[in-house]
Amino acid sequence: MRSPFAPLFGSQPPGPKPLSVAELAARLQSQVQLLGSVVVEGEVSGLRGGGAGHLYFALKDPRIDASISCVMFRRDAQVGGGERIVEGLRVVVRVTPEVYTARGQLQLVVQKVEATAEGDLAARREALKRKLDAEGLFDRARKRPLPEDPQTIGVVTSGNGAAFADIVKVARARGRVRILLAHAQVQGEAAPRDIIRALTMLAKVREVSVIILGRGGGSAEDLAAFDDEGLARAIAACPKPVVAAVGHEVDWSIACLVADARAATPSHAAELVVPDLLPRRRRLKDLAHRLLAAMRTRLAEPETALARLEARVRAPERALRQHAQRLDELEQRLRGPVAARLAHDSRALVELDRRLSARDPRRVLDAARGEIEPLSIRLSSAMRRALDRRAHLLSASAQRLDAISPLAVLARGYAIALHDGVAVREARQLAEGDALEVRLHEGSVDAVVRRVRP
Repeated sequence: MRSPFAPLFGSQPPGPKPLSVAELAARLQSQVQLLGSVVVEGEVSGLRGGGAGHLYFALKDPRIDASISCVMFRRDAQVGGGERIVEGLRVVVRVTPEVYTARGQLQLVVQKVEATAEGDLAARREALKRKLDAEGLFDRARKRPLPEDPQTIGVVTSGNGAAFADIVKVARARGRVRILLAHAQVQGEAAPRDIIRALTMLAKVREVSVIILGRGGGSAEDLAAFDDEGLARAIAACPKPVVAAVGHEVDWSIACLVADARAATPSHAAELVVPDLLPRRRRLKDLAHRLLAAMRTRLAEPETALARLEARVRAPERALRQHAQRLDELEQRLRGPVAARLAHDSRALVELDRRLSARDPRRVLDAARGEIEPLSIRLSSAMRRALDRRAHLLSASAQRLDAISPLAVLARGYAIALHDGVAVREARQLAEGDALEVRLHEGSVDAVVRRVRP
């Protein structure tokens, strides 16, 4: 039986002798060494330090998601700018490619590092991010929710750019909303100041309920205006919610981190801010159908009940005659009790009228006046007797007070000696030269003690 693994077209000549892994690594190393020293530009990623002071990282090309492992030995790091290597920094390095035989891995041995202008920008951006993050400007707790149904939205961007056109297109397709543009430069040295001015101006408009801050994509230098510290603080201080839509989906500026919401693109920002009216219209249409069906059901219930009653009432004329007869019987039965009740009420009314005449208000008032007059005379007499008694008691009390008054004693020729306003009772209370006030029955005199005789 023929083996399934046998050659289909006869026997094959024997192949070359296989290489060992070490031999293949050595050949690769010899080929790589032919490149010599080269200059490479990329972004630092996965930076870590070794125990001996070496630096390990990868150089990335974010445009095509490619990376190569790098090592910078301690001596080269000390003299070749190793201190410049920062995570995320875009750098230009002079390297020697080699194959790390222990792993069979291509790596770049870095001899010298120079940061590019874009790399310096990234380093400053990272430092500012750490500073603002420490101050709490990125905290989710301080971010405000977006309004559910804004009537007017503000947009800070270039009026000539595609970003504003995208926002207007998406917003008008989704619903009816008023768009207020504050034109600003979004690129260049003057851009941050211009964006802050436009943002502040829109924040003062009472009708604006949310603000979109954005521009289209670009390089890191193009988007640098949205990494400005002053702009970040202006966004945090803005009294209206701010949506940042800067660049493309992969671009995260500092303005995006501070804003209340971040959109991947300006079009996405319009989708976040403007509610889509189409689902609302569908919902309203569905509710209208359900309401109409409910109303029809509700109106059909009385019609059904009426039909049921009509079916029960076979001969309405006969029923009416029976009810009329029944009404006559009730009227006859009602007349007797009503007449008796009326007669009884008439008699009661006559009795009440008689009793009311006996209690005529004029008669009652005349009788009351007759009773009040003697009482008034008795009251006046009692008051005079009481006043006479009080006057007699007052005269007796005055006489007793006059009898014990010091003024009466003074009237008989006596005097009171006062020292410092206190009556002197004993001679030893005084000393020679003390001033005295001698109070007489009428007036007083001042005196001086010349001699004390206890």
